[in-house]
Amino acid sequence: MILFPPAKINLGLNVLYKRDDGYHEIESCMIVIPFYDVLEIIPAEKFEFRQTGITIAGDSEDNLCVKAFRLLEKMYAIPAVSIYLRKIIPMGAGLGGGSADASYVVKGLVQLFNLPISEKEQQEIVGQLGSDCPFFISAQPQLATGRGEVLQPIAVDLKNHYLKLINPGIHIGTKEAYDGIQFSDDSTSIAAILAEPIQHWKSNLKNDFERTAFINHPTLATIKTTLYEEGAIYAAMSGSGSTLFGIFEHAPTLTFGSFNYLEKIMKL
Repeated sequence: MILFPPAKINLGLNVLYKRDDGYHEIESCMIVIPFYDVLEIIPAEKFEFRQTGITIAGDSEDNLCVKAFRLLEKMYAIPAVSIYLRKIIPMGAGLGGGSADASYVVKGLVQLFNLPISEKEQQEIVGQLGSDCPFFISAQPQLATGRGEVLQPIAVDLKNHYLKLINPGIHIGTKEAYDGIQFSDDSTSIAAILAEPIQHWKSNLKNDFERTAFINHPTLATIKTTLYEEGAIYAAMSGSGSTLFGIFEHAPTLTFGSFNYLEKIMKL
């Protein structure tokens, strides 16, 4: 079985307050984009996890793919499998690649072993692995609230638009992202803003993580400015960074080839 876990971008991200359980209450819209890791899951005599592509440091047992398998193994006594991950989506980039990988391991195991687990139950299971994980079970545009795991379908149609994705290779960890965060005081919901024409998003749709990220890494602010100079209708940082994206009506061109950045253009 071969699966293709997708990346996501955030259309707006409000950090509202810090909750009593230590998590932050957020509001964001997440959509998948055509940028994928590659995941293979096959039955095996003993469990094996292999990974190529972008190097993932640390013990393999700490990898979210392995944690996803261990969780289902404990809950449903499933047999051993061999998991191979080709890592293409950069980490610490606000694209949710690790969360997508873990969620697709669960989706793949449910299919492989015909487990009687509903989509909602899968979301509850992967929610134990990370706040973004439940989103990738359905992989449809979702308005995320709570710590990101409370999902509500939302109509967002970017068909026939182009997406330009730029990642300068800066890793922004969770602690750095939340240090210095200023809680959003917006009274207008992201859902209401997304219902407006896309031409209005530049003025109204924001990502609360940009302020600190741009201070710590001025390159990110420069990239956003460049995207608008190139004609983006809307440009923003995805998640807690460091990937920037621009949405265009017409196909943009590559700009940062001499900077050794990850730069991709895709049609939505």
